[in-house]
Amino acid sequence: MTDIRNHTLNFGPQHPAAHGVLRLILEMDGEVIERADPHIGLLHRGTEKLIESRVWAQSVPYMDRLDYVSMLCNEHAYCLAAEKLLGIEIPERARYIRAMMDEVTRILNHLLWIGCHGLDVGAMTMTLYTFREREDLMDVYEAVSGARMHAAYYRIGGVSRDLPDRMPQYETSPWKNAAQVRKMNENRQGSLLDFLEDFTERFPKHHAEYHTLLTDNRVWKQRLVNIGVVSPERAKQLGFTGAMLRGSGVEWDLRKKQPYAAYDKVDFDIPVGVNGDCYDRYLVRMEEMLQSNRVIRQCIAWLRANPGPVMSDDHKVTPPPKAEMKSNMEALIHHFKLFSEGVCVPEGEVYAAIEHPKGEFGIYAISDGANKPYRLKIRAPGFAHLAAMDEMARGHMLADVVTIIGSQDIVFGEIDR
Repeated sequence: MTDIRNHTLNFGPQHPAAHGVLRLILEMDGEVIERADPHIGLLHRGTEKLIESRVWAQSVPYMDRLDYVSMLCNEHAYCLAAEKLLGIEIPERARYIRAMMDEVTRILNHLLWIGCHGLDVGAMTMTLYTFREREDLMDVYEAVSGARMHAAYYRIGGVSRDLPDRMPQYETSPWKNAAQVRKMNENRQGSLLDFLEDFTERFPKHHAEYHTLLTDNRVWKQRLVNIGVVSPERAKQLGFTGAMLRGSGVEWDLRKKQPYAAYDKVDFDIPVGVNGDCYDRYLVRMEEMLQSNRVIRQCIAWLRANPGPVMSDDHKVTPPPKAEMKSNMEALIHHFKLFSEGVCVPEGEVYAAIEHPKGEFGIYAISDGANKPYRLKIRAPGFAHLAAMDEMARGHMLADVVTIIGSQDIVFGEIDR
């Protein structure tokens, strides 16, 4: 036999299975990985530095562009950090809206993850199934904010507006006749809450279809079982959070352990894995989607029964209503000061973290009393997971790299910032 020579292989940076501009330098012994060195920096946009040059409120849209499949969750952590420094409490209805939209975002994230993870490993049909459900939830995003992805819906002090009473309707076009449009608009006759409730009733059936396609599929299990095993102790040492930590058997979820928004008022379970392999992480995220569905249903019930304000009434922080601004001199002054100068946040430092779909997403901010953050650091969950790539991939085959990247659920916007 010819001697197998060690060689170095570039995986990426524009690899279809890399989920972003990731360049992995793989040192191979034949087809076995001896070392995996992730090279980052190819997407770096200097988000933290940009935030330091803008007033606090202007940086909310930057959050959407970090992990661009978990937009509102990123905004939530930023708004929580600013609200802690300002010492303000947001209205109860805004808390429930945030919890509900966070769970909508979690399902959106996990649907994209399982669709793309399946595609990476060779299960093409998954993408077609999951994007069908994502479309409905994208319509929810569009209804509350006007944008399908970069919503900028949360505000320091609450949310920008209450939930709409009417869902947008499809219209007839050269591609859709009146009968098709009538069928597509059947569940859009009521409010956003009606539409979302209809989705939560349909979703468990669709979720069962994903299980039918993948969970006991022998090819899927051959590709995932015992790949990228991480023990519970090692997962904690590596700084894992979210499904990566729970997949290794550690029951840690910030929504339960350090509740925020309305998570102390809703009932849900924390799924945990046993073996800490790619298959366990898959099962954990699959179950998380059903738990998110439960939370959304509870939030809908509460929001129906409890109308009220969705923004703090402290007009040093939040703009006054438009009608008031047009008729009241003091309100006009508040409005002018807020939109020209911004909020001067009291001196201090703060760390606010949420249970992001990918793990613990944190914002560490220092204020020097000015209208802009003095320093801001983003704690991206995917960064710690990618750092473990070498350890998780060592000894595996080249094809397993794709599986491990898929099970980490990384998005480069937050890793490279």
